[in-house]
Amino acid sequence: MLMKLSPEAIYAALNSGSMTAQAKDLTDEQKRLIAQHLGGRPVAVAGAGEAKSMSNRCATNPPLGDPSAGAVWNGWSNDATNTRFQSAQAAGLTADQVPRLKLKWAFGFPEAAEMYSQPTIVSGRIFAGSDAGFVYSLDAATGCVYWSFLAQAGVRTAPSIGRVKSQGSAKYAVYFGDTRANAYALDAATGELLWKQRVEDHPLARIVGAPKLYKGRLYVPVSSGEEGISANAGYACCTFRGSVVALDAETGKQIWKTYSVPDAPKPTKKNSAGTQLSAPAGAAIWNSPTIDVKRNALYVGTGDSYTEPAAKNSDAILAMDLDTGRMLWSFQDIKNDSWAVGCDGNHVVGNCPEELGPDYDFSVSPMLRTLPNGRQFLIATGKSGYVLALDPDKKGAVLWKTPLFEKPPFASGLIVFGGASDEQDAYFALNEVGGMAAVDMVTGERKWFTPLAPGDIPGERPRPGQSAAVTAIPGVLFSGGWDGRLRAVAAGNGSVIWEYNTVRDYTTVNGVPGKGGSMGAPGATVVGGMLYVGSGYVGVSNGHPGNVLLAFSVE
Repeated sequence: MLMKLSPEAIYAALNSGSMTAQAKDLTDEQKRLIAQHLGGRPVAVAGAGEAKSMSNRCATNPPLGDPSAGAVWNGWSNDATNTRFQSAQAAGLTADQVPRLKLKWAFGFPEAAEMYSQPTIVSGRIFAGSDAGFVYSLDAATGCVYWSFLAQAGVRTAPSIGRVKSQGSAKYAVYFGDTRANAYALDAATGELLWKQRVEDHPLARIVGAPKLYKGRLYVPVSSGEEGISANAGYACCTFRGSVVALDAETGKQIWKTYSVPDAPKPTKKNSAGTQLSAPAGAAIWNSPTIDVKRNALYVGTGDSYTEPAAKNSDAILAMDLDTGRMLWSFQDIKNDSWAVGCDGNHVVGNCPEELGPDYDFSVSPMLRTLPNGRQFLIATGKSGYVLALDPDKKGAVLWKTPLFEKPPFASGLIVFGGASDEQDAYFALNEVGGMAAVDMVTGERKWFTPLAPGDIPGERPRPGQSAAVTAIPGVLFSGGWDGRLRAVAAGNGSVIWEYNTVRDYTTVNGVPGKGGSMGAPGATVVGGMLYVGSGYVGVSNGHPGNVLLAFSVE
């Protein structure tokens, strides 16, 4: 119940409300930290994050143009198939020009520590959010701010923009989710709330993967933080099941909901602390759904099981019918992956499974690719470091399977938030070891691997690895690292052709103190000759925080 309250309401209760007596010995900072933990975002400083308080308000707010026209990057990928490839025409940026990219401007997100909402660019505007809960609309050329909106909790997802017909004067809506499992629709021109819908009642549910907008429906993937809290032996683990929820994009009304684990959890045994446990649970969906127009299907990857025995659809690729949510097929790559935070495999304490799995989620959106001969297949990968080609016409039958590791990765994973693909190859950034690899999509052959040594962050340990999603344009791949470096790599041979260290202080266009940090989840977006990327990511590996959106153009 506390987690359904805003951090402002919790902070007020501690200061002057029903919890004043209990909080009398707490400092103001401690009260704010409690409110932030329960509320899902920092306590909003009055006016500090609002667009109207910023020095760079756009002089005018002209009507928003058609989001489907011109050069755009709309959502997690600029296509329904999640290839993360931008055409030469839409990118407006060639491989020869990339080495001449220079920082054009920086925008600072107030109170933010993580930039995990990938920027969407349509109609000459940017839409992006932050862990502080604010969503902003900016001018893509100058970074001036049109409007802001404060969500109930932090916003991790890439927004999507689409047409609406029954919402008064609103012509287009911006859709996103927050870390309290709320989905939103705002007027894209003004930032006014059109509707808000909670898609899962479990108190630890969250929306991390970007909802996918397609033909008047918003397909929302649901994950959770229950895996983390299960380290507490007093917690009755576990009852969350991942799901995809289809909403009417006009109204927010639920059309269907399909759980990744079909069977509801039931009591099983008690742990060493005497706490009642339940199963099955888990199979959270961390990635943005992939749309298959030809087969009228939706594909997602699922995470590990929180309980034992492992749920049958954990660590799997699932196919669902777009109209009804009916499960079409499931391909499970790892069958016994039961995992919980705080377990090391040497002994069983609290909620640790007796046989600890490797925590090899399919955390990455599947890529649906069409070869020149018309054949289609899914490229699926995740934390295990294997890349697979699956046949969607044969219920996910494996066509080939290629490892990109020398030794099996740890629970932090090798491929975490996604690769990109062009018409010949698929490209992946590698966590833990640090580097980039290319795989031939027809044969599965690894074509090249480029190690990327980490750069230094003063006063901190070296941070190797690239877990952020890859973005591709013809001939070039962009990859952000835990070390805060944004690198451009040649698609043909993996050579680094450009690099920018984002870990620094910035003078921002909106006057908010700006700092860059690690890049660990969202990728860059490239539109109309400009490159946009957020800098700052803490994640589970204690990365370097930051609060800036950076815009680059050719000098």
